[in-house]
Amino acid sequence: MGQSDVLERPDVDVSNTTDDDTPKMFHYVRKNKIAESAVTGNFVVALCGETFPVTKSPKPGSPVCPDCKKIYDQMKKG
Repeated sequence: MGQSDVLERPDVDVSNTTDDDTPKMFHYVRKNKIAESAVTGNFVVALCGETFPVTKSPKPGSPVCPDCKKIYDQMKKG
């Protein structure tokens, strides 16, 4: 998977939310799966292995999954 295949801004894991439905963290997922998931409700797989349907987009400054960030940063270097 090349760098261009990964969304630079992560998408949300809605199974990992707070009581007010604000996500605790966002995950990096493959770009080509985001729109499909948003339309069909199919689950996506984040770089860290978490699976969830895409239902929200992150806002600037949103917390990012540390495992996804580490994997993404390694991919950028490679």
